[in-house]
Amino acid sequence: MPDSDPAPIPALEPGQPPLAILVDYDGTISQVDVGERILYHFIGDRYAADEAAYGAGTVGSRTLFESQIKLLPGAPDEVVALAEAQPHDPTFASFVRTALAFGIPVEVVSDGFGFYIEPALARMGVPPIPVIGASTTFDGEHAAMAFPNGHPDCFVCGTCKRRRVLGHQAAGRTVVFIGDGESDRYAAAYSDVIFAKRALIELCEREGWPFLPWQDFAGIETWLTWTVAAWRADSAAIPAHRPKPFICGPELWGPGLKDPPPRR
Repeated sequence: MPDSDPAPIPALEPGQPPLAILVDYDGTISQVDVGERILYHFIGDRYAADEAAYGAGTVGSRTLFESQIKLLPGAPDEVVALAEAQPHDPTFASFVRTALAFGIPVEVVSDGFGFYIEPALARMGVPPIPVIGASTTFDGEHAAMAFPNGHPDCFVCGTCKRRRVLGHQAAGRTVVFIGDGESDRYAAAYSDVIFAKRALIELCEREGWPFLPWQDFAGIETWLTWTVAAWRADSAAIPAHRPKPFICGPELWGPGLKDPPPRR
């Protein structure tokens, strides 16, 4: 499957708040990391070693997915049942409805297996929103992954969250990113407003990135309502996007890289 952006970046219309909201899924909309639960269940200690290498920055997520997917069962029933049993933030649907009512686009950006996201959003009553992630399929004998939202010249991540951040910024929006962990590194680095919890807090503190802590989407919905009201009174209440230096990708690393270079 070719690398592409299946969901176009919407144009910023007059009167719309110049915001876009990008949301991680695993551990953010879901209250646990669903992919992690699946991998621990099926490959156990192998996953622990993979996660340690990923956290240390010595291997990219796409490299891991391409090897891990071969170890999952080819029939989806047990995998899907495990995913569906995981808890989710019940305040997410209301948050999305509020953002969309303001004319603010909301996207799920996930560097995970992806197959369980849209069914989970439907069960939660979330209005239709783009889901930017990988494509995982089961044919009864094998599980397979494709990466339609990867970067065309950089193969470190399965899904290039950075592309979506930069795309919304190019359309004139300030980007709000909401996440919880290491896989959010490259989205958070380029975003204008970061809502962080758990490991993403540690990452932001280590990198010196300003962030807002959060617990659930009800709190962020309150922030969003206040921010839009303030912007309607004073357009400076939503600061314009300011470009940030590249910390990843072919601009810094050169094209064709599969694993990240050593972090300084």
